[in-house]
Amino acid sequence: MFPSVEETSGHQMQAKPRWVLAGGCILAFLAAAVNADFMLRLGVSVSHLTGDLSRITSEAVEAGGHWSREAAILCLSVGGFVGGAATAGFFIHHPNLQLSRPYGRSIIFIGLLLMSTQSLAAVSVLLTCFVAAWACGMQNALATRYRGLVLRTTHITGLLTDLGQLLGMRLRGHPIEGWKITTPLMLAAAFALGSTVGAVLNLKTSIPVTVACGAAYVSGGIVWSVLKRWIRPNPDA
Repeated sequence: MFPSVEETSGHQMQAKPRWVLAGGCILAFLAAAVNADFMLRLGVSVSHLTGDLSRITSEAVEAGGHWSREAAILCLSVGGFVGGAATAGFFIHHPNLQLSRPYGRSIIFIGLLLMSTQSLAAVSVLLTCFVAAWACGMQNALATRYRGLVLRTTHITGLLTDLGQLLGMRLRGHPIEGWKITTPLMLAAAFALGSTVGAVLNLKTSIPVTVACGAAYVSGGIVWSVLKRWIRPNPDA
């Protein structure tokens, strides 16, 4: 993400809410475009797992209890997503958004994974879905919380739940800050827009959507790493 930062008394760089929102919207847009591309090309969602877990059992029943190729793809996608989240946990090793963490390198790696799916598609559909799901899982776990708000950028179920809950609390008279409502609302809108753009590019053009998104991740990660060092030199950038 590409937030503006400010120094605290503890010399920790902290992101301003409006920049967290902007960065999160960019990530949600890109993840949604990738997911739309995979759903249209391969019929598999790689950015969220709720439907995939349900489909694994339905595919098994439809195949008469036998293991099917579709079930294998779905299982690999689930495993890849969890593996990606574990990767983020290993390298970021903190559930809260802290800009001193190596987000730049992580986003570059996500982009490289997505770009690699273009060549992997000619080798194995299973491996392609696995790698793409790994990238999405890693993105979704980069930062799980910011100032008490749960951040998700690869699916919107939790975002819409948070939005509804916060709206209800505010209607009840609880002092809910406006940005806490704006954040899940805008992230959900960015995801919807990304899905639309990804679908249009897939259906109406010859642009390799996932590769283009991967290049955007790599570029963004490089820009963030450079800006972070310019703002305050840090070996973990």
